[in-house]
This record gives sequence, C-alpha cells and structure tokens, in this order.
Amino acid sequence: MVLIAGIGFLLILAAIYAPQYWVKHTMEKHSEPRADFPGTGGELARHLLETFEVENVRVEETEHGDHYDPQDRVVRLSSKNFHDPSLTAIAVAAHEVGHAIQHHRDERGLKNRHRLVSIAMVTDKIAGIFFIAAPVLFVIVRAPAAIFAMIALGIMLLAVRVLVHLFTLPVEYDASFNKALPILKQGGYLQGEDLAVAQSVLKAAALTYVAGALMSLLNLARWIRLLR
Repeated sequence: MVLIAGIGFLLILAAIYAPQYWVKHTMEKHSEPRADFPGTGGELARHLLETFEVENVRVEETEHGDHYDPQDRVVRLSSKNFHDPSLTAIAVAAHEVGHAIQHHRDERGLKNRHRLVSIAMVTDKIAGIFFIAAPVLFVIVRAPAAIFAMIALGIMLLAVRVLVHLFTLPVEYDASFNKALPILKQGGYLQGEDLAVAQSVLKAAALTYVAGALMSLLNLARWIRLLR
C-alpha cells in the first residue's frame, strides 16, 4: 500500500514538473545565436508590428519573462530573446507579437483573459488575508468551524488563479499557431527544419501556462489538505 502511494506521489510530481522542464529545455536548446539570421528577436518584433500595422506598441527588454502587456501596449522580451538572433528568440518574438495582434484586432479571448487576470490579482490578495486572519480568529473566538470556513473561502479564491491559467491556454495556442507560425512560414522568415523547430518552441510558449496551472493546482491541494 505504501509502495502504491509512493508511486502515485511520484507520478503526480512528474505530471506537475515535467511540463516545466520540457518548456525550459526546449527554449534553452534552441537559444544559441545564429549567424545566418538577419536580425534579433527584438528587431523581428518591431518589424512584424510595422508589417501588420499594429500602431503605438513598443518593444522593450525585460527581466521578468517574455510577455505582451496589453495595458501599457508593450511587447517585452527577455534579454537573450531581445538581443540574440536565435530560433527561440525569433519564435518567442513572433508569439508575443501574436498577442499584440490579438489586442489590435480586439479579439475576445485576450480581453477575457485580461479581465480574469485582474480579478485573480484581487482574489489572491483577499485569499492571503483570509489565511493570515484564520489563526488570529481562532485565538479570539476559539471556533474551529469558523477557521475552516475562512480557509475554505480562501481556497475558493485561490481557485480563480487556476481558472485563469486554464482559460489562458486557448489564447496562447492562438498566438502560437494561428498567428506566429503562419507569419513565420508565409513571410519566409523560417523554412524547412528551422520552421519545424520553431513549431516546438511555439508549443513550449503556449504550454507555459499549462505548467503554471499545474503549479497552482499543487498549491491549492496543499491548502485543501488543511480541511481534511
């Protein structure tokens, strides 16, 4: 019985951490600069924004991970992806520009994700207050039922973050495979084997949020154990 439980635990850990490892491995594997590429990820992002007439969107270097900020209208790329002419840089730049195109076209998926992220930021803070207040409430009223009720409500609030990650996946898939990949292929930016490799990188970019959702589920499960 103990052996089965141990194997089950290891399988759960593998399911949670394997996507993170695969995403990181795929990105790093194709991050070496290529002398045959005419430009960096940052330069490609600027070029694509001009090509698709996405106005008033800047391209910046960031230390906080590649992303598109719809509020400030900025495509932000990590230092290597901003400065290097690598397959990862090209694919990631096209992916983030894909989000900018979604915003430019006022597509519903990106709008809904932005609303959910705003809600999740609030619910995360409220959940933190509930978890901090639960022990204090116990000292004051010494009512276990009240503590469990507060923890349960906090868990429900944290579950919003999981939903955000899950609803984000179709938006990420669209940016990778309905925007970035056709752009790289039809525009002649990548061909042959490079295009196949870029497809793997774009898949990794889209699955970043799957890894995030699994980590959120793990954190949620830890809190749920308190109610047992």
